[in-house]
Amino acid sequence: MRAVVYEDVRSVAVREVPDATLEAETDALVRITSSALCGTDLHMYDGRTGANPGLVFGHEPLGVVEQVGSAVQTVRPGMRVVIPTHLFCGTCAMCSRGLSAACLRVRVEGPGAAYGYAGMGPYRGAQADLLRVPWADANCLHLPGEPGDAHEDDFVLLADAFVTGWHAAATLAGVEPGDTVAVFGAGTIGLLSAYSALLRGARVVYCVDGVDARLDKAGELGAVPIDFRRGDPVEQIRADRARAGLPLGEEKLSGVDKVVDAVGFQARDREHPDQERPNQVIADAAQLVNPTGAIGVAGVYPDKDLHPRPGATAREDLVAPWGTLFGKGVAVRFGRTHDRRYTRLLRDLVVSGRARPGIIVTHHGTLADAPELYRRFDRRENGVIKAVLHP
Repeated sequence: MRAVVYEDVRSVAVREVPDATLEAETDALVRITSSALCGTDLHMYDGRTGANPGLVFGHEPLGVVEQVGSAVQTVRPGMRVVIPTHLFCGTCAMCSRGLSAACLRVRVEGPGAAYGYAGMGPYRGAQADLLRVPWADANCLHLPGEPGDAHEDDFVLLADAFVTGWHAAATLAGVEPGDTVAVFGAGTIGLLSAYSALLRGARVVYCVDGVDARLDKAGELGAVPIDFRRGDPVEQIRADRARAGLPLGEEKLSGVDKVVDAVGFQARDREHPDQERPNQVIADAAQLVNPTGAIGVAGVYPDKDLHPRPGATAREDLVAPWGTLFGKGVAVRFGRTHDRRYTRLLRDLVVSGRARPGIIVTHHGTLADAPELYRRFDRRENGVIKAVLHP
């Protein structure tokens, strides 16, 4: 079968690899119809988080079941399914509590595993013709319709991007109806965090970035774009809040109730744009968030940066404004997405017409297009925000 394979820093290729097969009686084999590129793929592509040559990339799969093992009970050949990024057994102590991203059985080295992800288990990725899905009854979510229909882009985002955006807004930041929200980063996760906050009834959502195509997309979703190239985004947001008119007695609440960090360790230093400043967003968030508010951190912060850029360090030990956060009584939450808490809910929002997350998909291609799409995605060129491959 064909697959997108990591070769070296900023180099992927489409190669023939051994076909995926059933390896256990609880497995399913899925023929991939859509598989998305993700910002965390770029962390490996850029050599930042470590990937060995030969790793098959991809952790956002949508497809049709081709075969199932003898012990699979609820999944059948011909079913259209989406598969969560973080595979899980469904029955261990963590899974039974709904903490599927911390499954205790999927990886010897520690809790949790993912497809096509360095350091997260032996599972090949989904940017390929076929994917082996362990514990298929737990990991396959049945979907209506046919491959290539109007919901293809919506459904592929149920594997990771939409659930992560929802997790960031709903669980990590705790967005509630009437909240004011700021999302730092208007890549896929940032945009879908903003979209999720709006779905949950936020009064206003600001989306901070420095790429024109992303800012335009944020506006298209209904958020207020904030271009950090034009000045301090904290001050820009405060000024917009003041223009809108703060309620009587709330003049000291000129920030926002909830903040989402959808950037992570590759944040740019605003004073030196050619350098990275890994703690830039947490510093801004601490200044912007209102007293007793919350910050949800969805951006990646690895233990080690294998190829740090100017301004970054090999170990991401950040200096965080804990005094400011403590003084304001702010809740700060991190954590991988426990996908299966949300996939059924978000599927039903899509099917009912309440949500159309596929609006953020900007590019499509075949597996053969993967090397060029990765290059454009990495350089933020040609308006690439979210690209989907169709094997």
